[in-house]
Amino acid sequence: MTRTRIFSGVKPTGHLTLGNYLGAVRQWVEVDQHRADALFCVVDLHALTVEHDPARVRRLTRQVATLFLAAGLDPALCTVFVQSHVDEHTRLSYLLECTGTDGELRRMIQYKEKSAQAQAAGDGVRFSLLSYPVLMAADILAYGAHEVPVGEDQTQHVELTRDLAVRFNRRYGDTFTVPRATRPTLAARVMDLQDPTSKMGKSHGVSAGTVHLLDDADVVRKKIMRAVTDTGRDVVYDREAKPGVTNLLEILAACGGAGRAGRGEAVDPRELAGAYDSYGALKKDTADAVVELLRPLRERHAALAADPGHVDTVLREGAERARATARPVVDAAYAAIGLLPPVR
Repeated sequence: MTRTRIFSGVKPTGHLTLGNYLGAVRQWVEVDQHRADALFCVVDLHALTVEHDPARVRRLTRQVATLFLAAGLDPALCTVFVQSHVDEHTRLSYLLECTGTDGELRRMIQYKEKSAQAQAAGDGVRFSLLSYPVLMAADILAYGAHEVPVGEDQTQHVELTRDLAVRFNRRYGDTFTVPRATRPTLAARVMDLQDPTSKMGKSHGVSAGTVHLLDDADVVRKKIMRAVTDTGRDVVYDREAKPGVTNLLEILAACGGAGRAGRGEAVDPRELAGAYDSYGALKKDTADAVVELLRPLRERHAALAADPGHVDTVLREGAERARATARPVVDAAYAAIGLLPPVR
């Protein structure tokens, strides 16, 4: 029986956040790397779709990879690598561009939103912003992934990947595994502390509402103690009426509640609400829980950052394993679509 294969990645456009950890990385560490043939990638090519500082992209790529390892991804159990280190991603992307349509790409919600923002700012819209969902499809299809754990905002991209795989298979022969999007079972929905109606994002220009994984303890406490709450004084779990309080309850619940952070014992935020009679007490316990959750991760990151040779080895060996998995699939796609193989 074929073992389930999982592919997922993170774009190095900002410092990883509490939302990235509780919403994705913790699931990879505690569940996915143990139950499947799992590949986790720093998708650095996707960071080039917008204006960027090359040195910052390189720095963040290494930082994200190091945080993957610090969080607990084990190279003996899974494959950790950098997208641009494996040429098969870009080799396959062009074939999928020849399979997709302009209309499909222009319907992507993120393209509509980001192109509108760029135009409003008077900036040009890079073609790569339109085409990058095809590269994302290549990321997935090159590895024969069965599952792609994603948040709700990425489901449309996995649907495009499925459509491209099915169309290619019908036209040129059975080549690709058709993947499915999955929702992480451990994922917590973490919202911005200053705007609890928006997701906590690593690319936000204002960081007051964003807890970064490498923030020191005092910074984490300050951000959480200054979190926006709601009118009234009752601590109630209600996403519509009390988004600020609900966000704090969900973060605390994802950490296991007061005094149990880091034990993987997520609890029901509705039950937690009844234990508090003030916003201040809720904020204090949430801050304590997050600090304790992130403490060992920050310590492991510091140790790994002091040994860059080890991280380099992990990324080199990860790219070699990823390449060995992807090359036969991409070579088969080249043959299926009608390209003459190179003379050897």
